[in-house]
Amino acid sequence: MNHRLPAILSLLALDAALAAAATAARSADEPFRPQPLTRDAEVRAALAAGPAHFAAAAGVYVLTEKGFELERPSQNGFHCLVQRSHPGAFEPQCFDEEGSRTLLREVLLRGELQAQGGRPSEIAREVAAAYADGRLRAPSRPGINYMLSPENRVPIDDEGSEIIPYRPHLMFYVPYLTNADLGSDGAPGAPVFVVGEGTPGAYAIVPVPLGEGAGHGDGH
Repeated sequence: MNHRLPAILSLLALDAALAAAATAARSADEPFRPQPLTRDAEVRAALAAGPAHFAAAAGVYVLTEKGFELERPSQNGFHCLVQRSHPGAFEPQCFDEEGSRTLLREVLLRGELQAQGGRPSEIAREVAAAYADGRLRAPSRPGINYMLSPENRVPIDDEGSEIIPYRPHLMFYVPYLTNADLGSDGAPGAPVFVVGEGTPGAYAIVPVPLGEGAGHGDGH
């Protein structure tokens, strides 16, 4: 028996693992251009994120080949859209007035850069630069972003390593907070957890009990 064979096989396995990791890293940073629905379908999907009582007066952005466009202006300070942060994600959401002035601007910028073919790493750098030079800013007060749609498909982490269906939930603005600040383990099943930890766009996520609070807005 060749006594060197196990060592050679181990080295080959290590090489294969490193190559696979490098390939995954490259593919994770490939440009991603989300495909828009029809304008009517974009509006319906976006408004399903919010409570029915304000849907008729909420502003709506729709995704186009150039990024997001305002389909109709807001009459109540709220704005709704469907973000696609990663391939396979589908994230209908409705920002309140404070979020519309702040964090919505980040979503719009990301959508524009995605449409231009920007790589995720490039988009992340541009977003960070926009916060640094004042083009973007964190919320100045507490507020809420509704994600009550039953059609949520969201990333399990900031890198988008896996996309999963997720129950209706509420997102509260908590700039720069971490899970440790809230005593949370960060698990999606926790009563509250933080995504985007330590960033200007951090959110505290509060799942809505099943059967309560799915969005009903059709906008018409």
